[in-house]
Amino acid sequence: MNNKTYTIFISFIVALGGFLFGFDAGIISGVMSYAGPEFNLNEIQSGWVVSAPSFAAMFAMLFSGRLSDKIGRKKLLIFVAFLYAISAILSALSISYEMLYIARIIGGIAFGAALVLAPIYIAEISTAENRGKLVSLQQLNIVFGFFAAFLSNYFFNKYNTQESAFLTDENVWRWMLGVEFIPAVFYFILLFFVPKSPRWLYLKGSFEEAKKVLNKIHGSERGSLEIAAIEKNILKEKNKSELKIKDILKPSLRFILVVGLVVGVLQQITGINAVYFYATSIFKQTGIGTDAAFSSGVLLSTISVIFTFVAIYLIDRMGRRPLLLIGTAGIAISLLLCAYGFNQATYQLSKEKINQFEFSDSQKLLPLADTLYKDDITFKNEVKAALGNKIYSKNDGAILEAATTINANLILIGILGFIACFAFSLGPVMWVLLSELYPIKYRGLAIGVIAFINSLISSLVQLVFPWELSHLGNAFTFFVFGAIAFVGFFIMLKILPETKGKSLEELEIELIKN
Repeated sequence: MNNKTYTIFISFIVALGGFLFGFDAGIISGVMSYAGPEFNLNEIQSGWVVSAPSFAAMFAMLFSGRLSDKIGRKKLLIFVAFLYAISAILSALSISYEMLYIARIIGGIAFGAALVLAPIYIAEISTAENRGKLVSLQQLNIVFGFFAAFLSNYFFNKYNTQESAFLTDENVWRWMLGVEFIPAVFYFILLFFVPKSPRWLYLKGSFEEAKKVLNKIHGSERGSLEIAAIEKNILKEKNKSELKIKDILKPSLRFILVVGLVVGVLQQITGINAVYFYATSIFKQTGIGTDAAFSSGVLLSTISVIFTFVAIYLIDRMGRRPLLLIGTAGIAISLLLCAYGFNQATYQLSKEKINQFEFSDSQKLLPLADTLYKDDITFKNEVKAALGNKIYSKNDGAILEAATTINANLILIGILGFIACFAFSLGPVMWVLLSELYPIKYRGLAIGVIAFINSLISSLVQLVFPWELSHLGNAFTFFVFGAIAFVGFFIMLKILPETKGKSLEELEIELIKN
């Protein structure tokens, strides 16, 4: 295996934590169609089951960078893989709503740490020329995880029929969650083949081991250049005092901290995880039906994979700034298109369609027959009042399919446009940028703090999203996300630096305001 192939190989292994994050996030969108009715969850409870991993992740993100500074990136990643496996088993065996969200919190600790550690590690083993591509492997793994999850959900849903003796509405979601155990164990085993980070080894004084790793990764010629750059930087760091959390607030770091926070907040506040985690539910809102909603999730994740490859191809050619600006503008336009499409929708159930429903208590909908509803909130609330939350949750796909008149293609274009633009901009580029902006001494802490805020925003968006759909409606919810993206574009236009093609040591000299 040559040096370049070896570097890609170990980067891909470390980034597999992203695959498990994507898999978990994609799986839950299908799981809630079954687990929600099974445990009779209300909107906030559903939101908590979905958002619990992100809530736990934000604490893991805050501390994992600093913890890895002490015990090592590799050692902590191995523990992370173990937690993923435990979470998958406990989620599948859940006997209550409480057990399900606790199991998912364990998974959240794992992916919170993995999402911070992978870009730190990969940035520390890569060169300036290939760093953007290699750090982007994390986002590629995330979208591969989404694709695998949506495909898995699609097949589980497809073979969960009345004739099936193996899969039922009561156990299908357990298989959806439990299958994550397989890639978690695979990740755990592969991590033992990954070397320790050479820059971390230097920080710990293991100079000879660090040199061996650098020579193995880059070859002796390029390895010597990397060693010289690191040694020069480490010499400066040795004269500085022990790091405290308040140190990242010092004036010299203020600019890069603001840049990191803006990009970190914008990545989640535009609603990406709401769309991913609730993809099946969102597509049901368009009235295309449950089966089509599951297959649309596969299409969504395929678009993610394609445009993440676009990002990997362009990130070291075009640079970070153009990708972020073009992508964020596209995100704003796509979300506002969704808002317009949902705003035009009407809802009406005919007696004929009500009589065709196969679920119990469907006749309770007859008083609503032929009433035209111009907004989804009133329609869904009246149907819930007639049927009760549990029966509505289990049959919402069929009900909305029968009642909705909407330009579903317009919504699909908007959602896929959003996913595509995110996949080549805010998705991968944020992690590349964060791995580059901060000096090695502050990197673990700074990325941890920004990732904490990123995950806090993510968990809040996921938690309130079902409530938003029920109380604010589809159109206004997407309008808010689109308006935020629009404002974010102009903020980034003003402050975003370019970091491509420069070593981590060069960026430190350029971006730190002495």
